[in-house]
Amino acid sequence: MGNCLPLPSSSKERKSLPIDTIFKLPSPIPSWPAGAGFGSGIIDLGGLQVCQITTFTKVWATYEGGPGDLGATFFEPSHIPDGFFMLGCYSQPNNRPLSGWVLAGKDTTNDSLGGTLKKPIDYTLVMSSESLKIKQDGYGFIWLPTPPDGYRAVGHVVTNSPNKPSLDKIQCVRSNLTDPSETKYWIWGPAGTEINSKGFNVYSLQPSNRGTKEPGVSVGTFIAQNEPSTSSLYLFCLKSSKSNLSSMPNLIQIKALFQAYSPWIYFHPQESYLPSSVSWFFNNGALLYTKGEESRPVPIQPTGSNLPQGGSNDDAYWIDLPADDSSKERVMKGDLQSSEAYLHVKPMFGATFTDIAVWVFYPFNGPATAKLEIVDIPLGKIGEHVGDWEHLTLRISNFNGALLGIYFSEHSGGTWVDSSSLEFRDGNKAATYSSLNGHAFYARPGLVLQGSGGIGIRNDTGRSDKVMDTGARYTVVSAEHLGREIVEPPWIDYYRKWGPKVSYRLEDEVQKVENLLRGSLKSAFERLVKTLPDEVLGEEGPTGPKMKKSWNGDEV
Repeated sequence: MGNCLPLPSSSKERKSLPIDTIFKLPSPIPSWPAGAGFGSGIIDLGGLQVCQITTFTKVWATYEGGPGDLGATFFEPSHIPDGFFMLGCYSQPNNRPLSGWVLAGKDTTNDSLGGTLKKPIDYTLVMSSESLKIKQDGYGFIWLPTPPDGYRAVGHVVTNSPNKPSLDKIQCVRSNLTDPSETKYWIWGPAGTEINSKGFNVYSLQPSNRGTKEPGVSVGTFIAQNEPSTSSLYLFCLKSSKSNLSSMPNLIQIKALFQAYSPWIYFHPQESYLPSSVSWFFNNGALLYTKGEESRPVPIQPTGSNLPQGGSNDDAYWIDLPADDSSKERVMKGDLQSSEAYLHVKPMFGATFTDIAVWVFYPFNGPATAKLEIVDIPLGKIGEHVGDWEHLTLRISNFNGALLGIYFSEHSGGTWVDSSSLEFRDGNKAATYSSLNGHAFYARPGLVLQGSGGIGIRNDTGRSDKVMDTGARYTVVSAEHLGREIVEPPWIDYYRKWGPKVSYRLEDEVQKVENLLRGSLKSAFERLVKTLPDEVLGEEGPTGPKMKKSWNGDEV
């Protein structure tokens, strides 16, 4: 994923840091099946070709401040192909292996006056580390290019000299090929391990507008600024002016990508509510209810062909478990053998990346357990609901097919995890962990507390012999860029709830738990309940994948 040519500096004078290791996927990236533009190394944004650079020369490093108080390192891209130019430098915290990238650009317009790239007319010094009393490798200077009229800067230049960089060092981009950007992750600040909202900070950048239809393209660069920023950022991302999706993978390439990166899902040793395929759920007695006709539910066809299509989540219909108790108990537990991964393939960042959302269906979400400091409190029926959709999202570079990272959905939110921080099994397949009863996904086994101060809802994960190989049984259910080549199953367009509203009084369940508690524990539990979202309280049945914001947008 990356390479670095370090300065002959103080590596012998300090302890080794994670960034001193160059991250590589456990197995080499395969040669992908032939197709259009996917994996070709170059993407055309419309008069501007871009390539992804993953080799770097270290310019400057600091060894304190930022995440983990380990500092950050600043790099210049190296081994840029002939005809391409640097658009900005790269930086990342020292607390993880070197694993980044930046884009380089090439003007293909042959227009000397109004081409897509032009060198800056000057520089402004944004930061000098000369006066900072921090551990550092020499001194660092961060410069902002001053673009000519009609052009914008998309990255900084970093030097280890107070002299201004050459104007030939970097290129600015014609304004119509840029889009607004916003900060993403905190990279570094000299004030310590927390962001100083009134001081100097360095952040990674991403397009402000992100989604399957948005043209914004991430450059991989960073922004250095004094807080607080009172206006829009002075660095921009790129924008694709081409509407074609030729850089997206075709169906054969999608299957090859998923075989290379399909994650393993480990379930907790005590998990009773396992996933199943949607067709197994329907074939084993799931019922469709209609408002006003609750006494006459109907069986659901294996593909969901008799489910109402489109519309909105208007509570006019809902799905529930089989009516008889024995079938209900059996279906609630799922059927791991039938379980299937449902793939939604979509373009991101102006089709420079492909997101493969891996959806998993559970017939039932089990009850929650609260942790009140050192005491664990089972919450009875709280947290239970019929129908549970969870997902992981693989983000893949359309330049070379490399796995950038995975998004782990966690109840009403989620977390992006860089590939360098994943646990891998069998080559480049990540190990992922589904939490006990609640089925939130995490990158590592153990306890994640949904709360603070030792008080919250337990999310316990662990490795067991209950495991799902998503690559063994999967279906591409949606890939809009492939047109009619993919026929979406009818259940994808069912926009109502996959479970009924709770059949118990939430107040009664809360009261049962409170009756068992005394003093400070009781007060802590009352505060906890007020902060929990509906997904945990189980008050509402969930909607399906197509009703999630991430279906057409970015994961947030």
